[in-house]
Amino acid sequence: MNYVHLFEATMLVCFGFSWPLNVVKAYRARTAKGTSLPFIILIITGYIAGIMAKILNGQFNYVLAVYFINLAIVMTNVFVYIRNKALDKKNEGTVLKVTKLDINGLETKEDIMTNYTNSFDDLINRKPQEIEKKNAVILMGGARDKMIPVESLAKSFNFNFPIYNRSEDSYSVSSIQNYFQSHLESSKPEGILLHIGENDISMFKNDSTSFDRCYLALVEYLKALNKKCRIALVSVDNFNNDKTVKLMNSHIKAIADAEKVPFISLENAKLWNPEATKAAIEFAYSMGLSIRKPLQDVAEILYSYAYNNIQTVEPQTHKTA
Repeated sequence: MNYVHLFEATMLVCFGFSWPLNVVKAYRARTAKGTSLPFIILIITGYIAGIMAKILNGQFNYVLAVYFINLAIVMTNVFVYIRNKALDKKNEGTVLKVTKLDINGLETKEDIMTNYTNSFDDLINRKPQEIEKKNAVILMGGARDKMIPVESLAKSFNFNFPIYNRSEDSYSVSSIQNYFQSHLESSKPEGILLHIGENDISMFKNDSTSFDRCYLALVEYLKALNKKCRIALVSVDNFNNDKTVKLMNSHIKAIADAEKVPFISLENAKLWNPEATKAAIEFAYSMGLSIRKPLQDVAEILYSYAYNNIQTVEPQTHKTA
């Protein structure tokens, strides 16, 4: 028995074992989001190179057959990706085109900043020692976000910047700007993950235009606060596949596109693999590259933890009769 060929075949089987599972997972997900076509093509190129090397060396044996099997499975991922991309395009057909012209006639800041709750008043009266350091990344979300242990995750995943969790149950698009004015104008955060909207379902259902105006005004305000600040808009959790929430997320995505900021969909948060992100960043650090994690990567780490470790917190506004 040729042990060299046996070990090579074992290596190929080990490398290729995850691909069938990936095909099934991608097929069931029905979306191309979170899938990297260039990465798949890179793997295919590697297998083709290995096959050519075997053929040129005249090594026609069972190892070559394993190469072909792995190649076929990986190429199946390409076909699933194309199918999922078509589904994504179809699903996005209802996305509205929101532009800055839509905020004409926008109410004054005094009109927008209304309906504060008692808990929000408590929030804006935080003790001075809790004010954020400069150039930090801030997570602004709701009930579930509030329970994400950002500091321990930042330590575990080697964040090279401070990150703070300033999430509260009471945030809404019409009131959250007051918190920024009270606490963040001086600290000027370097990045903001904005996960709001779960308390605005009724508002959106009754008057989506007002929702769009308030959200656009908030993003404009954050950009004016710090021109270098990275901002990412996170989709609202759609607990019951609610049509109103789905339409709201399409509006948020359109706002993100209009403002040229990232939109992060949580539809596939359970499929994210933060450990892969961690490995990639550690490799970059080992090569002497000092980079700040993209907000997409930060979101994947935080919300992967949330979906796997925090019990669903469902706002009353999400429940249907």
